[in-house]
Amino acid sequence: MVSRPAPASAALPPMTADDAPPGFDAFGRAVLEDVRDAVFLTDADGVLRWANPAARTLTGGAEPRLHPLAETSGHVEVAGNRRPARIRALPGGWHAWTVPAEDVPQRHVGDFLAEAGPRLAAARGRHGTARVIAELAASALAETVFVLLPTTRGRWEWWSCERPSAHGHGRIRRVPAQVAPVLAATFATTGKPELAPVPAPELATLPPVVADRFAGHAEVAVVSLGPNAGAGVTGALLLGRRADPDFGAEQGRAVAEFARAAGTALVNAQRYARQEEATRGLETTLRPVDPPELDGARFETWYEPAGGVLAVGGDFFDVLAHDDGSAFLVLGDICGKGAEAAALTGRVRHALTALAMVERDGRTLLRLLNELLIAGGSSRFATLVLGSARPSDGGVELTLASGGHPAPLIVRAAGVVEEVTVPGTLVGISPQARFAEAQVRLERGDVCLLYTDGITEARNRHDQTELFGDDRLRAVLATAAGQPAREVVRRLRQAVRDWLGSSAHDDIAVLAVECSD
Repeated sequence: MVSRPAPASAALPPMTADDAPPGFDAFGRAVLEDVRDAVFLTDADGVLRWANPAARTLTGGAEPRLHPLAETSGHVEVAGNRRPARIRALPGGWHAWTVPAEDVPQRHVGDFLAEAGPRLAAARGRHGTARVIAELAASALAETVFVLLPTTRGRWEWWSCERPSAHGHGRIRRVPAQVAPVLAATFATTGKPELAPVPAPELATLPPVVADRFAGHAEVAVVSLGPNAGAGVTGALLLGRRADPDFGAEQGRAVAEFARAAGTALVNAQRYARQEEATRGLETTLRPVDPPELDGARFETWYEPAGGVLAVGGDFFDVLAHDDGSAFLVLGDICGKGAEAAALTGRVRHALTALAMVERDGRTLLRLLNELLIAGGSSRFATLVLGSARPSDGGVELTLASGGHPAPLIVRAAGVVEEVTVPGTLVGISPQARFAEAQVRLERGDVCLLYTDGITEARNRHDQTELFGDDRLRAVLATAAGQPAREVVRRLRQAVRDWLGSSAHDDIAVLAVECSD
Protein backbone atom coordinates (compact mmCIF):
# COMPACT_ATOMS: atom_id res chain seq x y z
CA MET A 1 0.00 0.00 0.00
CA VAL A 2 1.41 3.38 -1.07
CA SER A 3 0.10 6.70 0.21
CA ARG A 4 0.45 9.98 -1.59
CA PRO A 5 -0.02 13.44 -0.18
CA ALA A 6 -2.83 15.78 -1.13
CA PRO A 7 -2.36 17.89 -4.28
CA ALA A 8 -0.20 20.99 -4.00
CA SER A 9 -3.25 23.17 -3.35
CA ALA A 10 -3.73 21.30 -0.05
CA ALA A 11 -7.44 22.09 -0.44
CA LEU A 12 -9.72 19.05 -0.34
CA PRO A 13 -12.88 19.70 -2.38
CA PRO A 14 -16.16 18.09 -1.31
CA MET A 15 -16.56 14.61 -2.78
CA THR A 16 -19.49 13.83 -5.03
CA ALA A 17 -21.34 10.55 -5.12
CA ASP A 18 -19.32 9.54 -8.20
CA ASP A 19 -15.83 9.93 -6.71
CA ALA A 20 -16.50 9.00 -3.06
CA PRO A 21 -15.72 5.58 -1.57
CA PRO A 22 -18.41 2.98 -2.18
CA GLY A 23 -21.13 3.38 0.43
CA PHE A 24 -19.82 6.72 1.70
CA ASP A 25 -23.10 8.60 1.64
CA ALA A 26 -24.20 11.84 3.29
CA PHE A 27 -25.03 9.98 6.50
CA GLY A 28 -21.56 8.52 6.82
CA ARG A 29 -19.94 11.85 6.08
CA ALA A 30 -22.11 13.59 8.72
CA VAL A 31 -21.11 11.00 11.32
CA LEU A 32 -17.41 11.49 10.63
CA GLU A 33 -17.82 15.27 10.78
CA ASP A 34 -18.67 15.01 14.48
CA VAL A 35 -16.15 12.48 15.75
CA ARG A 36 -13.17 13.72 17.72
CA ASP A 37 -10.75 11.31 16.02
CA ALA A 38 -8.93 12.74 13.03
CA VAL A 39 -9.99 10.78 9.92
CA PHE A 40 -8.28 10.97 6.51
CA LEU A 41 -9.59 9.11 3.44
CA THR A 42 -7.30 8.03 0.58
CA ASP A 43 -8.51 6.67 -2.75
CA ALA A 44 -7.38 3.50 -4.56
CA ASP A 45 -4.31 5.34 -5.87
CA GLY A 46 -3.31 6.43 -2.38
CA VAL A 47 -4.21 10.08 -2.95
CA LEU A 48 -5.61 11.93 0.05
CA ARG A 49 -9.16 12.92 -0.87
CA TRP A 50 -10.99 13.99 2.29
CA ALA A 51 -10.46 14.93 5.94
CA ASN A 52 -12.96 15.52 8.73
CA PRO A 53 -12.88 18.68 10.93
CA ALA A 54 -10.67 17.02 13.55
CA ALA A 55 -8.19 16.06 10.82
CA ARG A 56 -8.22 19.58 9.39
CA THR A 57 -7.54 20.93 12.88
CA LEU A 58 -4.63 18.50 13.18
CA THR A 59 -3.05 19.72 9.93
CA GLY A 60 -3.74 23.41 10.58
CA GLY A 61 -3.76 24.04 6.83
CA ALA A 62 -0.43 22.31 6.23
CA GLU A 63 -0.07 19.41 3.80
CA PRO A 64 -0.16 16.05 5.62
CA ARG A 65 1.92 13.07 4.56
CA LEU A 66 0.67 9.58 5.30
CA HIS A 67 3.33 6.90 5.92
CA PRO A 68 2.16 3.27 6.11
CA LEU A 69 4.12 0.96 8.40
CA ALA A 70 1.93 -2.11 8.02
CA GLU A 71 -1.47 -2.97 6.59
CA THR A 72 -3.23 -1.61 9.66
CA SER A 73 -0.90 1.03 11.06
CA GLY A 74 1.13 4.04 10.01
CA HIS A 75 2.02 7.65 10.77
CA VAL A 76 0.44 10.97 9.79
CA GLU A 77 3.19 13.55 9.42
CA VAL A 78 2.41 17.28 9.63
CA ALA A 79 5.22 19.85 9.51
CA GLY A 80 7.72 17.26 10.68
CA ASN A 81 5.59 15.96 13.57
CA ARG A 82 4.40 12.36 13.36
CA ARG A 83 1.36 10.86 15.06
CA PRO A 84 0.43 7.19 15.02
CA ALA A 85 -2.59 6.25 12.91
CA ARG A 86 -4.80 3.20 12.43
CA ILE A 87 -5.38 2.17 8.83
CA ARG A 88 -8.58 0.47 7.81
CA ALA A 89 -9.25 -0.93 4.33
CA LEU A 90 -12.46 0.28 2.68
CA PRO A 91 -14.32 -1.03 -0.40
CA GLY A 92 -12.90 -0.08 -3.78
CA GLY A 93 -9.29 0.11 -2.60
CA TRP A 94 -9.89 3.16 -0.38
CA HIS A 95 -8.39 3.46 3.11
CA ALA A 96 -9.30 5.36 6.26
CA TRP A 97 -6.42 6.73 8.36
CA THR A 98 -7.52 7.48 11.93
CA VAL A 99 -5.48 9.38 14.49
CA PRO A 100 -7.09 8.78 17.93
CA ALA A 101 -8.41 11.82 19.74
CA GLU A 102 -5.83 11.55 22.49
CA ASP A 103 -3.14 12.12 19.86
CA VAL A 104 -4.94 15.08 18.27
CA PRO A 105 -3.87 18.35 19.90
CA GLN A 106 -6.79 20.41 21.11
CA ARG A 107 -7.34 23.84 19.62
CA HIS A 108 -5.74 26.67 21.54
CA VAL A 109 -8.03 29.40 22.83
CA GLY A 110 -5.52 32.09 21.92
CA ASP A 111 -5.28 30.88 18.33
CA PHE A 112 -9.06 30.89 17.94
CA LEU A 113 -9.42 34.37 19.38
CA ALA A 114 -6.57 35.64 17.21
CA GLU A 115 -8.36 34.29 14.14
CA ALA A 116 -11.72 35.67 15.25
CA GLY A 117 -10.51 39.19 16.06
CA PRO A 118 -9.83 40.45 12.51
CA ARG A 119 -13.09 39.02 11.20
CA LEU A 120 -15.10 40.67 13.95
CA ALA A 121 -13.30 43.96 13.36
CA ALA A 122 -13.94 43.81 9.62
CA ALA A 123 -17.68 43.10 9.98
CA ARG A 124 -19.99 45.99 9.10
CA GLY A 125 -23.46 46.72 10.36
CA ARG A 126 -25.63 44.93 12.88
CA HIS A 127 -26.65 42.23 10.43
CA GLY A 128 -23.15 41.55 9.11
CA THR A 129 -21.62 41.46 12.58
CA ALA A 130 -24.24 39.09 14.00
CA ARG A 131 -23.77 36.75 11.04
CA VAL A 132 -19.99 36.69 11.52
CA ILE A 133 -20.44 36.00 15.24
CA ALA A 134 -22.62 33.00 14.42
CA GLU A 135 -20.13 31.68 11.84
CA LEU A 136 -17.14 31.99 14.15
CA ALA A 137 -18.92 30.38 17.08
CA ALA A 138 -20.05 27.47 14.89
CA SER A 139 -16.50 26.96 13.68
CA ALA A 140 -15.14 26.22 17.16
CA LEU A 141 -17.56 26.55 20.06
CA ALA A 142 -20.62 24.53 19.05
CA GLU A 143 -22.26 22.61 16.23
CA THR A 144 -25.40 24.80 16.30
CA VAL A 145 -25.34 28.51 17.14
CA PHE A 146 -28.02 31.18 17.49
CA VAL A 147 -27.30 34.86 18.00
CA LEU A 148 -30.31 36.57 19.62
CA LEU A 149 -30.61 40.37 19.67
CA PRO A 150 -33.64 42.29 20.96
CA THR A 151 -35.56 44.32 18.42
CA THR A 152 -38.82 46.26 18.33
CA ARG A 153 -42.33 45.14 19.24
CA GLY A 154 -41.31 42.55 21.78
CA ARG A 155 -39.34 40.39 19.41
CA TRP A 156 -35.85 38.96 19.01
CA GLU A 157 -33.92 38.99 15.77
CA TRP A 158 -31.86 35.85 15.27
CA TRP A 159 -28.96 34.67 13.15
CA SER A 160 -27.99 31.01 13.11
CA CYS A 161 -25.17 28.87 11.81
CA GLU A 162 -24.80 25.08 11.86
CA ARG A 163 -21.75 23.11 10.91
CA PRO A 164 -20.49 23.03 8.29
CA SER A 165 -22.05 26.29 7.04
CA ALA A 166 -25.86 26.36 7.07
CA HIS A 167 -27.09 29.90 7.80
CA GLY A 168 -30.44 31.28 8.93
CA HIS A 169 -31.95 34.63 9.86
CA GLY A 170 -35.33 35.83 11.08
CA ARG A 171 -37.40 37.24 13.93
CA ILE A 172 -39.27 35.51 16.74
CA ARG A 173 -41.40 36.58 19.69
CA ARG A 174 -39.61 37.17 22.97
CA VAL A 175 -40.21 34.53 25.60
CA PRO A 176 -41.44 35.90 28.97
CA ALA A 177 -38.89 35.89 31.78
CA GLN A 178 -41.07 33.73 33.99
CA VAL A 179 -40.87 30.78 31.57
CA ALA A 180 -37.29 31.41 30.39
CA PRO A 181 -35.41 32.64 33.46
CA VAL A 182 -31.94 31.63 32.22
CA LEU A 183 -32.35 33.56 28.97
CA ALA A 184 -33.85 36.53 30.82
CA ALA A 185 -30.92 36.62 33.23
CA THR A 186 -28.49 36.43 30.32
CA PHE A 187 -30.05 39.43 28.56
CA ALA A 188 -29.91 41.38 31.82
CA THR A 189 -26.24 40.57 32.49
CA THR A 190 -23.88 43.55 32.54
CA GLY A 191 -20.82 41.86 33.99
CA LYS A 192 -18.36 39.30 32.68
CA PRO A 193 -19.99 36.85 30.24
CA GLU A 194 -20.50 33.43 31.78
CA LEU A 195 -21.77 30.28 30.09
CA ALA A 196 -25.04 29.02 31.61
CA PRO A 197 -26.76 25.71 30.71
CA VAL A 198 -30.29 26.06 29.35
CA PRO A 199 -32.61 23.43 30.85
CA ALA A 200 -34.61 21.33 28.40
CA PRO A 201 -38.00 22.62 29.67
CA GLU A 202 -36.88 26.22 29.09
CA LEU A 203 -35.51 25.39 25.67
CA ALA A 204 -38.90 23.92 24.76
CA THR A 205 -40.57 27.28 25.46
CA LEU A 206 -38.65 28.92 22.60
CA PRO A 207 -40.33 29.15 19.19
CA PRO A 208 -39.87 25.93 17.13
CA VAL A 209 -37.54 27.61 14.61
CA VAL A 210 -35.00 27.77 17.45
CA ALA A 211 -35.94 24.89 19.74
CA ASP A 212 -36.15 22.28 16.97
CA ARG A 213 -32.62 23.02 15.81
CA PHE A 214 -31.20 22.00 19.18
CA ALA A 215 -32.89 18.60 19.23
CA GLY A 216 -30.39 15.81 19.81
CA HIS A 217 -27.68 18.02 21.25
CA ALA A 218 -25.80 16.83 24.30
CA GLU A 219 -25.75 20.31 25.82
CA VAL A 220 -27.31 23.71 25.09
CA ALA A 221 -25.93 26.75 26.88
CA VAL A 222 -26.22 30.52 26.61
CA VAL A 223 -23.82 33.40 27.20
CA SER A 224 -24.38 37.16 27.22
CA LEU A 225 -23.16 39.44 24.43
CA GLY A 226 -23.79 42.62 26.41
CA PRO A 227 -20.45 43.97 27.68
CA ASN A 228 -22.02 46.72 29.80
CA ALA A 229 -25.33 48.33 30.58
CA GLY A 230 -24.55 51.64 28.86
CA ALA A 231 -23.32 50.17 25.59
CA GLY A 232 -26.73 50.16 23.97
CA VAL A 233 -26.43 46.51 22.91
CA THR A 234 -27.56 43.42 24.78
CA GLY A 235 -27.76 40.03 23.22
CA ALA A 236 -27.32 36.34 23.80
CA LEU A 237 -25.39 33.54 22.14
CA LEU A 238 -27.03 30.09 22.22
CA LEU A 239 -24.58 27.22 21.76
CA GLY A 240 -25.53 23.61 21.14
CA ARG A 241 -22.95 20.81 21.24
CA ARG A 242 -23.32 17.17 20.20
CA ALA A 243 -19.73 16.11 20.94
CA ASP A 244 -16.99 16.95 23.42
CA PRO A 245 -15.85 20.59 23.41
CA ASP A 246 -13.02 21.52 21.05
CA PHE A 247 -11.12 23.31 23.81
CA GLY A 248 -11.58 20.71 26.54
CA ALA A 249 -11.23 22.21 30.00
CA GLU A 250 -10.59 25.62 28.41
CA GLN A 251 -14.02 25.68 26.72
CA GLY A 252 -15.57 28.03 29.29
CA ARG A 253 -12.76 30.55 28.89
CA ALA A 254 -12.96 30.32 25.10
CA VAL A 255 -16.70 31.04 25.16
CA ALA A 256 -16.44 33.90 27.67
CA GLU A 257 -13.61 35.69 25.87
CA PHE A 258 -15.23 35.23 22.48
CA ALA A 259 -18.55 36.56 23.84
CA ARG A 260 -16.79 39.65 25.21
CA ALA A 261 -15.10 40.29 21.85
CA ALA A 262 -18.36 39.66 19.98
CA GLY A 263 -20.25 42.05 22.27
CA THR A 264 -17.67 44.75 21.65
CA ALA A 265 -18.00 44.18 17.90
CA LEU A 266 -21.77 44.63 18.18
CA VAL A 267 -21.32 47.88 20.12
CA ASN A 268 -18.96 49.16 17.43
CA ALA A 269 -21.35 48.04 14.70
CA GLN A 270 -24.22 49.93 16.30
CA ARG A 271 -22.07 53.02 16.80
CA TYR A 272 -20.92 52.80 13.17
CA ALA A 273 -24.55 52.42 12.03
CA ARG A 274 -25.54 55.58 13.93
CA GLN A 275 -22.64 57.46 12.36
CA GLU A 276 -23.66 56.24 8.91
CA GLU A 277 -27.24 57.33 9.53
CA ALA A 278 -26.09 60.78 10.62
CA THR A 279 -23.75 61.01 7.64
CA ARG A 280 -26.52 60.06 5.21
CA GLY A 281 -28.79 62.66 6.78
CA LEU A 282 -26.11 65.34 6.45
CA GLU A 283 -25.37 64.33 2.87
CA THR A 284 -29.05 64.48 1.98
CA THR A 285 -29.29 68.11 3.09
CA LEU A 286 -26.00 69.16 1.45
CA ARG A 287 -25.92 67.27 -1.82
CA PRO A 288 -27.05 69.33 -4.85
CA VAL A 289 -30.38 68.43 -6.38
CA ASP A 290 -31.15 68.05 -10.08
CA PRO A 291 -32.00 71.37 -11.80
CA PRO A 292 -35.64 72.04 -12.69
CA GLU A 293 -37.07 72.06 -16.21
CA LEU A 294 -37.17 75.48 -17.89
CA ASP A 295 -38.87 76.36 -21.18
CA GLY A 296 -36.18 77.34 -23.67
CA ALA A 297 -33.22 76.28 -21.53
CA ARG A 298 -31.68 73.03 -20.38
CA PHE A 299 -29.28 72.43 -17.52
CA GLU A 300 -26.67 69.70 -17.26
CA THR A 301 -24.50 69.05 -14.20
CA TRP A 302 -21.48 67.08 -13.02
CA TYR A 303 -20.80 66.81 -9.31
CA GLU A 304 -17.91 64.74 -7.98
CA PRO A 305 -16.61 65.56 -4.49
CA ALA A 306 -13.13 64.56 -3.39
CA GLY A 307 -12.90 61.23 -1.65
CA GLY A 308 -13.65 61.25 2.06
CA VAL A 309 -16.13 60.24 4.74
CA LEU A 310 -18.82 62.49 3.28
CA ALA A 311 -20.07 62.18 -0.28
CA VAL A 312 -20.28 65.98 -0.39
CA GLY A 313 -17.64 68.68 -0.32
CA GLY A 314 -16.97 72.37 -0.68
CA ASP A 315 -18.15 72.71 -4.29
CA PHE A 316 -21.84 73.21 -4.99
CA PHE A 317 -24.44 74.42 -7.46
CA ASP A 318 -28.14 75.27 -7.34
CA VAL A 319 -30.78 76.18 -9.91
CA LEU A 320 -34.04 77.63 -8.55
CA ALA A 321 -36.98 78.31 -10.88
CA HIS A 322 -38.93 81.58 -10.56
CA ASP A 323 -42.62 81.99 -11.31
CA ASP A 324 -41.88 84.32 -14.24
CA GLY A 325 -40.12 81.54 -16.20
CA SER A 326 -36.59 82.59 -15.29
CA ALA A 327 -34.23 80.79 -12.93
CA PHE A 328 -31.68 81.74 -10.29
CA LEU A 329 -28.42 79.85 -10.69
CA VAL A 330 -25.27 79.67 -8.62
CA LEU A 331 -22.07 77.64 -8.65
CA GLY A 332 -19.45 78.03 -5.95
CA ASP A 333 -16.40 76.69 -4.20
CA ILE A 334 -15.82 76.90 -0.43
CA CYS A 335 -12.16 77.05 0.57
CA GLY A 336 -10.96 73.66 1.81
CA LYS A 337 -12.62 70.27 1.73
CA GLY A 338 -14.11 67.67 4.03
CA ALA A 339 -16.78 68.02 6.72
CA GLU A 340 -15.99 71.63 7.71
CA ALA A 341 -16.13 72.85 4.12
CA ALA A 342 -19.33 70.85 3.55
CA ALA A 343 -20.94 72.46 6.61
CA LEU A 344 -20.13 75.96 5.35
CA THR A 345 -21.40 74.95 1.92
CA GLY A 346 -24.75 74.16 3.53
CA ARG A 347 -24.85 77.58 5.20
CA VAL A 348 -24.05 79.38 1.95
CA ARG A 349 -26.58 77.43 -0.10
CA HIS A 350 -29.37 77.93 2.43
CA ALA A 351 -28.58 81.63 2.77
CA LEU A 352 -28.60 82.18 -1.00
CA THR A 353 -31.82 80.21 -1.39
CA ALA A 354 -33.52 82.49 1.12
CA LEU A 355 -31.98 85.70 -0.24
CA ALA A 356 -32.83 84.84 -3.84
CA MET A 357 -36.51 84.79 -2.93
CA VAL A 358 -36.47 88.54 -2.20
CA GLU A 359 -33.47 89.81 -4.17
CA ARG A 360 -32.66 89.34 -7.87
CA ASP A 361 -29.59 91.54 -8.30
CA GLY A 362 -26.46 89.34 -8.31
CA ARG A 363 -24.13 92.01 -6.96
CA THR A 364 -26.42 92.65 -4.01
CA LEU A 365 -26.65 88.94 -3.28
CA LEU A 366 -22.86 88.63 -3.23
CA ARG A 367 -22.55 91.68 -0.97
CA LEU A 368 -25.07 90.28 1.51
CA LEU A 369 -23.39 86.87 1.49
CA ASN A 370 -20.00 88.51 2.05
CA GLU A 371 -21.34 90.32 5.11
CA LEU A 372 -22.93 87.10 6.40
CA LEU A 373 -19.70 85.09 6.16
CA ILE A 374 -17.62 87.81 7.83
CA ALA A 375 -20.15 88.21 10.63
CA GLY A 376 -20.14 84.43 11.17
CA GLY A 377 -16.46 84.54 12.09
CA SER A 378 -15.42 81.75 9.72
CA SER A 379 -11.81 81.76 8.52
CA ARG A 380 -12.90 80.20 5.26
CA PHE A 381 -13.84 82.09 2.12
CA ALA A 382 -15.75 81.26 -1.03
CA THR A 383 -15.66 81.92 -4.74
CA LEU A 384 -18.98 82.06 -6.55
CA VAL A 385 -20.63 82.90 -9.82
CA LEU A 386 -24.36 83.50 -9.68
CA GLY A 387 -27.12 85.18 -11.61
CA SER A 388 -30.21 84.47 -13.64
CA ALA A 389 -31.19 82.68 -16.83
CA ARG A 390 -34.19 84.09 -18.70
CA PRO A 391 -35.41 82.57 -22.00
CA SER A 392 -36.26 85.39 -24.41
CA ASP A 393 -37.04 85.60 -28.16
CA GLY A 394 -35.59 82.16 -29.00
CA GLY A 395 -32.49 82.64 -26.88
CA VAL A 396 -31.46 82.74 -23.23
CA GLU A 397 -30.41 85.95 -21.50
CA LEU A 398 -27.78 85.30 -18.82
CA THR A 399 -26.96 87.85 -16.15
CA LEU A 400 -23.89 86.75 -14.17
CA ALA A 401 -22.06 88.20 -11.15
CA SER A 402 -18.82 86.78 -9.79
CA GLY A 403 -16.97 86.72 -6.52
CA GLY A 404 -13.41 85.70 -7.41
CA HIS A 405 -14.53 82.65 -9.39
CA PRO A 406 -13.06 81.23 -12.64
CA ALA A 407 -14.67 82.99 -15.60
CA PRO A 408 -17.64 81.22 -17.20
CA LEU A 409 -17.05 79.91 -20.72
CA ILE A 410 -19.50 79.95 -23.62
CA VAL A 411 -19.26 77.27 -26.27
CA ARG A 412 -20.83 78.77 -29.35
CA ALA A 413 -22.52 76.46 -31.83
CA ALA A 414 -20.21 77.90 -34.51
CA GLY A 415 -17.14 76.44 -32.72
CA VAL A 416 -15.83 79.44 -30.77
CA VAL A 417 -15.14 79.26 -27.02
CA GLU A 418 -15.66 82.65 -25.36
CA GLU A 419 -14.81 83.82 -21.87
CA VAL A 420 -17.32 85.88 -19.89
CA THR A 421 -15.24 88.46 -18.05
CA VAL A 422 -16.87 89.21 -14.69
CA PRO A 423 -14.50 90.86 -12.17
CA GLY A 424 -15.08 90.38 -8.46
CA THR A 425 -13.23 89.71 -5.21
CA LEU A 426 -13.32 86.67 -2.94
CA VAL A 427 -16.42 86.31 -0.78
CA GLY A 428 -15.96 86.34 2.99
CA ILE A 429 -12.54 88.02 3.18
CA SER A 430 -13.04 91.79 3.29
CA PRO A 431 -15.92 94.14 4.11
CA GLN A 432 -14.69 96.28 1.20
CA ALA A 433 -15.23 93.50 -1.37
CA ARG A 434 -16.53 94.69 -4.73
CA PHE A 435 -18.53 92.70 -7.28
CA ALA A 436 -19.44 93.28 -10.90
CA GLU A 437 -22.05 91.90 -13.28
CA ALA A 438 -22.10 90.95 -16.96
CA GLN A 439 -24.84 90.06 -19.43
CA VAL A 440 -24.57 87.61 -22.28
CA ARG A 441 -27.02 85.99 -24.69
CA LEU A 442 -27.12 82.35 -25.74
CA GLU A 443 -28.55 81.45 -29.13
CA ARG A 444 -29.82 78.05 -30.12
CA GLY A 445 -27.07 75.43 -29.68
CA ASP A 446 -24.89 77.64 -27.47
CA VAL A 447 -23.79 76.31 -24.07
CA CYS A 448 -22.52 78.32 -21.09
CA LEU A 449 -20.25 76.37 -18.71
CA LEU A 450 -19.81 77.27 -15.04
CA TYR A 451 -17.13 75.18 -13.33
CA THR A 452 -14.91 74.99 -10.26
CA ASP A 453 -11.12 74.79 -10.21
CA GLY A 454 -11.28 71.05 -9.54
CA ILE A 455 -11.28 70.86 -13.36
CA THR A 456 -8.31 73.08 -14.19
CA GLU A 457 -6.25 71.94 -11.19
CA ALA A 458 -6.72 68.22 -11.81
CA ARG A 459 -3.27 66.59 -11.76
CA ASN A 460 -1.89 64.30 -14.44
CA ARG A 461 -1.85 60.67 -13.36
CA HIS A 462 1.71 60.31 -14.73
CA ASP A 463 3.13 63.66 -13.59
CA GLN A 464 1.53 65.20 -10.52
CA THR A 465 3.12 68.59 -11.27
CA GLU A 466 1.18 68.94 -14.54
CA LEU A 467 -2.33 70.42 -14.28
CA PHE A 468 -5.25 70.01 -16.66
CA GLY A 469 -5.23 73.78 -17.12
CA ASP A 470 -7.31 76.38 -18.96
CA ASP A 471 -5.97 75.65 -22.44
CA ARG A 472 -6.80 71.96 -22.26
CA LEU A 473 -10.27 72.81 -20.94
CA ARG A 474 -10.95 75.13 -23.87
CA ALA A 475 -9.66 72.56 -26.34
CA VAL A 476 -12.02 69.89 -25.02
CA LEU A 477 -14.96 72.29 -25.15
CA ALA A 478 -14.11 73.29 -28.71
CA THR A 479 -14.44 69.66 -29.84
CA ALA A 480 -17.99 69.63 -28.45
CA ALA A 481 -19.16 72.84 -30.13
CA GLY A 482 -22.68 72.53 -31.51
CA GLN A 483 -23.43 69.56 -29.26
CA PRO A 484 -26.11 69.64 -26.53
CA ALA A 485 -25.06 70.42 -22.97
CA ARG A 486 -25.23 66.75 -22.00
CA GLU A 487 -22.60 65.85 -24.61
CA VAL A 488 -20.42 68.84 -23.69
CA VAL A 489 -20.34 67.74 -20.05
CA ARG A 490 -19.85 64.09 -20.98
CA ARG A 491 -16.78 64.87 -23.06
CA LEU A 492 -15.33 67.09 -20.37
CA ARG A 493 -15.92 64.44 -17.70
CA GLN A 494 -14.25 61.77 -19.81
CA ALA A 495 -11.25 63.98 -20.59
CA VAL A 496 -10.70 64.86 -16.92
CA ARG A 497 -11.09 61.27 -15.77
CA ASP A 498 -8.63 60.06 -18.40
CA TRP A 499 -6.23 62.77 -17.23
CA LEU A 500 -6.60 61.85 -13.55
CA GLY A 501 -6.62 58.07 -13.89
CA SER A 502 -6.93 56.73 -10.36
CA SER A 503 -5.31 59.82 -8.80
CA ALA A 504 -7.03 61.77 -6.05
CA HIS A 505 -8.68 65.03 -7.03
CA ASP A 506 -10.29 68.09 -5.50
CA ASP A 507 -14.04 68.65 -5.46
CA ILE A 508 -15.51 69.09 -8.93
CA ALA A 509 -18.74 70.87 -9.83
CA VAL A 510 -19.98 71.80 -13.31
CA LEU A 511 -23.21 73.53 -14.34
CA ALA A 512 -23.93 73.88 -18.06
CA VAL A 513 -26.73 76.07 -19.45
CA GLU A 514 -27.96 75.35 -22.97
CA CYS A 515 -30.26 77.38 -25.19
CA SER A 516 -32.64 74.71 -26.42
CA ASP A 517 -35.15 76.78 -28.45
